[in-house]
Amino acid sequence: MKNVKQLLTLAVLALNSMLVSADEGMWQPNQLPAITEELTKAGLTLNPKDLTDLTGFPMGAIVSLGGCTASFVSDQGLVATNHHCVYGSVQYNSTPENNLLDNGFLAKNFAEELPATPGTRIYVTEEITEVTQLIKNNISETMSGTARYKVIDDNSKKLVAECESDERYRCRVVNFHGGLEYYLFKQLTIRDVRLVHAPASSIGKFGGDIDNWMWPRHTGDYGFYRAYVNKDGQPADFSEDNVPYQPKHHLKLNKSGVDNDDYIMVIGYPGRTNRYRTAYEVENMFTWTYPQAKTYREELIELIHTNSAPGSEARIKYESTLAGLANYAKNYGSMIHSYNKGSFLTRKQALESKITKWVQSDPKRKENYGEPLASLNKLLKEDNKQQVRDLILSYMRYSKMLSSAEQLHRLAIEKNKPNIERENGYQERDVARIEQNMKSVDRRYDETIDQSILLAMLTHYAALPKSERISSIDSFFGLTDYLAEDTKDNAAAKNKAAKLAKKLTAKLKKMYQKTELNSQSQRLALMDKPVEYFNNSQDPFIKLAVASFTERQAIEDKAKQLSGDIQAYRPKYMEALIAYFNANKLPVYADANSTLRITYGNVKGYSPQDGLLAVPFTTLEGITAKNTGVTPFDAPQKQLDLIDKKHYGEYLEKSLGSVPVNYLGNLDITGGNSGSPTLNSNAEMVGLVFDGVYESIIGDWDYDTKLNRSIHVDVRYILWAMQYVDGADNLIAEMDIVE
Repeated sequence: MKNVKQLLTLAVLALNSMLVSADEGMWQPNQLPAITEELTKAGLTLNPKDLTDLTGFPMGAIVSLGGCTASFVSDQGLVATNHHCVYGSVQYNSTPENNLLDNGFLAKNFAEELPATPGTRIYVTEEITEVTQLIKNNISETMSGTARYKVIDDNSKKLVAECESDERYRCRVVNFHGGLEYYLFKQLTIRDVRLVHAPASSIGKFGGDIDNWMWPRHTGDYGFYRAYVNKDGQPADFSEDNVPYQPKHHLKLNKSGVDNDDYIMVIGYPGRTNRYRTAYEVENMFTWTYPQAKTYREELIELIHTNSAPGSEARIKYESTLAGLANYAKNYGSMIHSYNKGSFLTRKQALESKITKWVQSDPKRKENYGEPLASLNKLLKEDNKQQVRDLILSYMRYSKMLSSAEQLHRLAIEKNKPNIERENGYQERDVARIEQNMKSVDRRYDETIDQSILLAMLTHYAALPKSERISSIDSFFGLTDYLAEDTKDNAAAKNKAAKLAKKLTAKLKKMYQKTELNSQSQRLALMDKPVEYFNNSQDPFIKLAVASFTERQAIEDKAKQLSGDIQAYRPKYMEALIAYFNANKLPVYADANSTLRITYGNVKGYSPQDGLLAVPFTTLEGITAKNTGVTPFDAPQKQLDLIDKKHYGEYLEKSLGSVPVNYLGNLDITGGNSGSPTLNSNAEMVGLVFDGVYESIIGDWDYDTKLNRSIHVDVRYILWAMQYVDGADNLIAEMDIVE
């Protein structure tokens, strides 16, 4: 394998010589100087080198929420992000008597701000260091998959432990290009995060799941947190004595906004893309994983709706869960639709054929790269042999009682090991987060719903062939002699299903009556109990966790072995793929992996199909046109009255004759970019990106320049709604607003 430094040099040289599409690519900050010409042509006026300074402006103002992106917008630690990114904190603080989801929330001063959901963090990236050789030390071509996995895991843990010797920081090692490269990310971690402002869901979630991924859009998807530190300016746990964090940099908001074709860029933490996956992985994901996961999500949504009335305490507790389930259910459906009507798989297979021929046509290339694709696919197929069972088990953990029992038991086991040898997620660095998870259960749990979810997933589990089930789980639920083979007698099949449902329902009813895990004090107390306590516990969920641990651990160990085996071939395949892309002057950028990236382009409409043209802006009047008075199209009456009176204030866009609400851009984004600031050519905020159009959902796998469009909430609408609808003048005065 070539030296990683050589590969990086080749990639940079290739970037300099290629014509890069201005809208494709999630670029690492260090790559930007190599595409200076393209950035300048698109309209950037800043020096791209300035964007490589993580502690300078504007990079120092961009933060991660660990699933969404956000940015500092004042010198008092005020953080702007999407409404759906603060939604969990709004839900956490809501009650039937004061439903902040319906009413919205605004703190008029620091004292009125509310603690965010336990475990909420703000991460400020300060250093990115390449550590490829340090991670791959002691790896040999002949070692087993288990040994390879352990070397990579051990080396990663050592680097992280050294980096986190300063408790202010959270560090992680991330692989790029399937393990071809590794980088260490060092992030200042702010632990005291408070909810400052979120509009009512009738603004922040206007259109709901119906409009999700759709255009035209009229959603005020914005919200605000504030970062707090101790009086010495250092990260600290929540305390009334803490003070607002003062960032070195914060963004200014340009209330003039943007026009059609204007340069825009988004800096953020995109989650995952899969553009370099193999054709086998593509086919399996779109023909099995996505359809099945969509089915399970829709089933859980229906169960929650059936067992909770709108506005009830139970429904409020599950609103955040519902939002996540619905978002990805629609996402998966859109993925499947785009895949079935397109030629993605055929093109992926053709690309692999071209790469293989290109490698085999040259003796030197053949010697360098070999034939890693065949070996990789063989391992991937082995990895997927139990995917049906594994997916069911993963959705079973939507049960708070089951997941809490398993996590607490595992914590007790891991505590017996030296910290550096513990499993990721159970080291000392993770204990505080586990504690916060245990505290948050009370606001995310209803017994009836939890029981119905577990019953549904156990029913799916019991339908597996006996050879694919877990004997300890079978024994616990009395399924040892249960055979799930289909019968030709429909009456017999229905009778069999009815008996199973009755049996499982009775078992679960007793478990929920007897468990003490529904008590926060009991969950917290269990965090300090030894393994022996769990082994002797009579709590039914703990008994299940203990009984099934050995077999679940064996499944985990096998997954590690396969992961290590895959690490022997995926980097080799990526090395060949990158060389082929460089030779053909194609853009080379790493798949998104929740690390800091920049994507750029312009405000631009699109044609989703023949005969249709989507203009890039929507306006206030579109809200009135969509309003039905029924959720999710139930705009606040105050807002409707303002629109009817054409009360635009200083946010009028003359070319539109109204205030712009949302707009389209041709930026390359994905999940995790939510809440990212949309910046103009001077790095001033002109909006927040919050979604993509229906046709671009498959962009996580397959990018289409003509159809890929990002959706942004316009800064003018944010300020208009804050000023005239919610009266958030205190926040507007706190931020730097420019024209």
